[in-house]
Amino acid sequence: MFTLEQIKQAYDKVKTEADFAVYIQELIDLGIKGYDTFITDGRVVYYGDTDHEASTDIKYEQLSVAAVTNKERFIEYLVMHESGQTDYYTFCQQAAQCGIAKCRIDIIEMTCTYLNTEVDAVVIEKMPV
Repeated sequence: MFTLEQIKQAYDKVKTEADFAVYIQELIDLGIKGYDTFITDGRVVYYGDTDHEASTDIKYEQLSVAAVTNKERFIEYLVMHESGQTDYYTFCQQAAQCGIAKCRIDIIEMTCTYLNTEVDAVVIEKMPV
């Protein structure tokens, strides 16, 4: 069973994009299958093989997620964020405005899926390794 401290130790080693593959491998070695990041409050829930979960604390005040999903606008914000034009919190605010409730990382499939409040996949990206 993994702990938040083990996850933090693995994450602290990531200094460049090249370190990301090592980080993912460490998470796999810990038995982590994926994790959900909640746009509403920044909380992250890691889940593993045996239904074991570990959850971080809330990171910021509750954001209100739009009831209607705006996929096209979200993709614009996502491209801006991935090119370094926005910080993480700004991106979360923009995602919430577009109806994105959480981001699911599937380590086994190596995908990043943005989900709306109905838990419908809005955007699925393949993660670089």
